Amino acid sequence: MSNHLGDSVDPPAPAAPGSPAPPAPPGQRHGARQRTDEEFSDFYRENIRPLTGFLINHGAGVQVAADIAQEAMTDAYRTWENISYPKAWVHKAASRTLARRVASVEEPVYDVPEPSALVPRPDAIAEWEARHDALPLLRSLPMKQRQALAWTLADFTPTDIADHLGVPAENVRANLKKARRTAAAYLKAREEEQ
Repeated sequence: MSNHLGDSVDPPAPAAPGSPAPPAPPGQRHGARQRTDEEFSDFYRENIRPLTGFLINHGAGVQVAADIAQEAMTDAYRTWENISYPKAWVHKAASRTLARRVASVEEPVYDVPEPSALVPRPDAIAEWEARHDALPLLRSLPMKQRQALAWTLADFTPTDIADHLGVPAENVRANLKKARRTAAAYLKAREEEQ
């Protein structure tokens, strides 16, 4: 092979077995990164609001839920190419972060919330929470029941939930059954009040 000056150029030697592949040319790396960014962007747009709702269903306030959801998405972006099941990954990461915050010894000091894409009017959070009848019910449930119901509302099966939480599926089903009974009693009492 020769270059444009007529000098001879040897073709690259084949890589030895077991050695790392040579880096892709810059144009190919850019194209792969662009595809990854587009794939992540689609995932983000589709899942950020449901993830925030999932955290609210776990008992987080709206602003805390939005912050944790954003943090989980940022972490997912950093390791995007290594994640096989992104929806499950961000839900698990977000629920762990929430659990750490709840279990922390220090009382959180909250700044005045600023508007964001997820919470455009921070002053309207209480109004939003009041409109969602399920929140008082979810917040009244014991933690394991609330957790099972929140994962179920996020479209995970009891088997999926058990896998992600590292508990037997029977425990998840039992907690879900108790949560549904409590929810039915709550809704019946609400109907009788009206």
